[in-house]
Amino acid sequence: MTPDTDPTGPDIIRGFVKTLPTGAGVYRMLDEKGDVIYVGKARNLKARVTNYTRYEGNSVRINRMISSTRSMEFVRTETEAQALLLEANLIKRLRPRYNVLLRDDKSFPYILIATEHEAPELTKHRGSRRRKGHYFGPFASAVAVSRTITALQKAFLLRNCSDSFYAGRVRPCLQHQIKRCSAPCTGVISIPDYAELVEEARDFLSGKSKAVQDHLQKEMNEAAEALDFERAARIRDRLSALALIQGSGMASQTVAEADVFAIHNEAGNFCVQVFFYRAHQNWGNYAFYPRADDTATNAEVLEAFIAQFYENRLPPRLVLLSEELAEPDVLREALATRAERSVKIETPLRGEKRALVEHGLTNAREALGRHLSDSASQRKLLEAMADTFSLDETPRRIEIYDNSHIQGTNAVGAMVVAGLEGLSKKHYRTFNIKSKELTPGDDFGMMREVLTRRFTRLAAESLVDAEDDNTGMPDWPDVLLIDGGAGQTNAVKAVLSEMNLPREVAIIGIAKGEERNAGRETFFMEGREPFMLPARDPVLYYVQRLRDEAHRFAIGTHRARRKKEMIKNPLDEIEGIGPTRKRALLQHFGSAKAVSRASVADIANLPGISTAMAQLIYDHFNRS
Repeated sequence: MTPDTDPTGPDIIRGFVKTLPTGAGVYRMLDEKGDVIYVGKARNLKARVTNYTRYEGNSVRINRMISSTRSMEFVRTETEAQALLLEANLIKRLRPRYNVLLRDDKSFPYILIATEHEAPELTKHRGSRRRKGHYFGPFASAVAVSRTITALQKAFLLRNCSDSFYAGRVRPCLQHQIKRCSAPCTGVISIPDYAELVEEARDFLSGKSKAVQDHLQKEMNEAAEALDFERAARIRDRLSALALIQGSGMASQTVAEADVFAIHNEAGNFCVQVFFYRAHQNWGNYAFYPRADDTATNAEVLEAFIAQFYENRLPPRLVLLSEELAEPDVLREALATRAERSVKIETPLRGEKRALVEHGLTNAREALGRHLSDSASQRKLLEAMADTFSLDETPRRIEIYDNSHIQGTNAVGAMVVAGLEGLSKKHYRTFNIKSKELTPGDDFGMMREVLTRRFTRLAAESLVDAEDDNTGMPDWPDVLLIDGGAGQTNAVKAVLSEMNLPREVAIIGIAKGEERNAGRETFFMEGREPFMLPARDPVLYYVQRLRDEAHRFAIGTHRARRKKEMIKNPLDEIEGIGPTRKRALLQHFGSAKAVSRASVADIANLPGISTAMAQLIYDHFNRS
């Protein structure tokens, strides 16, 4: 609904207050374009929204938000905890301008013991939990998971191969030879004995490490007393592997399972360090830099951050915080609803728990210092670049383009993006060259196609002053850096001139030096004679890094496409053959070559393949 009142923020909000209920819920504030600019939750919707009907007593940020509001939307919930969960979901999905935003919503990897097979597999897992099994984590990085899995293989000799690889073994593989697998695939170990190893691994990852080690220590002593020194040595090696896992990171004596959140702010910037403790071990940490107004308190930012952090993650039994929250009970109830069990939220003042929080605070302080230092250095480089190339203002977004191909085959174009935060890999793009009219190896033609596609889409989808709410990166570039000389630069200028873009974009060509030596590059810009930069100029080093990154990205994309073409299956060329039918054909016949030799009747016997589809497959392989 939209009240018929004077279209100013407080008056519009006042019109909604008249009909609002007093129960819990979520409200959304919309601007004149219909975009959501703020999402909030309330125990009492009427009382909370009433606070926005006046400017007095609010921060500058809140007053700007009120004045921008042109409409509101509401959702009732049964409890405030439900409102908190819905608020977090909407903030992550809509990314409103005036909310605290979790900028880097990365997924963390887990260790999975998959129990779908008689001999469970030990593997790394990321994403939704679709496979049946036991999940342990999260870990802060894939490297930490891989290192832990390697140690677990040495300690418990669990397989990490796929089920299809397992089924095809007739003799133990290399993993058994290097003592990282007990080889259940070939019967070196029986399935019941292998199940005992799996149970030991589960106990260890669940926090029962002392019991597992005591059991192995006892077995080693018994083997030594029986003069079975070879078996004793194998158990000794397993104990060493377990000690290696326990020795990695800051361990905890009293905290078996917890996430530690520590926040630090400086100059209006916030850093939240998250540490994961599982099975009394530190399984890594990660630094987040949420977007928030500089008038917000640490507690406000932390409360909003945690709600978004656990929106699609399972919270542990204990959450330790560096700040006392205003409404910890609401957050506790929301997390318990999410986990379907009780969750404790504590702000410890002493003891080992406080030591873990202090450790997190130290890391948050140092990480934010490094982040601000890097940002300051990056800004100085961009300011120096503006002076060197006579730009009207400091560039906020630089796009670097390059092509890669082999005699015109598998040609790709690549776009790399850099800005105030350095290289922004989120905004990298690749372009498969599609034109059939290009002469193989025509770099000018490839660049024309890439830029035409890039800016046609940009002009259609984005406003000139639009930017990424998550990173603050503008959608439109200030500078195009082209790997090439005068010819490439003029070709790019011609393409952009034909498109009549709504804003000017500076074009800089960088040609490799004599004998392609770094440091002897020549630069090309409209209205200037070709010029070079001093060999030790920081701007020269910066531009070289950008060019080399575009070159690396283009070559990597080209190689990936070429590899995909090399392993392309003939079944992919048949219309109507998707992943499910392709998998059924390959599993039944073994290979595409065997499919090509099969009769229509043989193919039609497979579930999901009709006689007409079988005839289509047969005709594809048996054309005259």
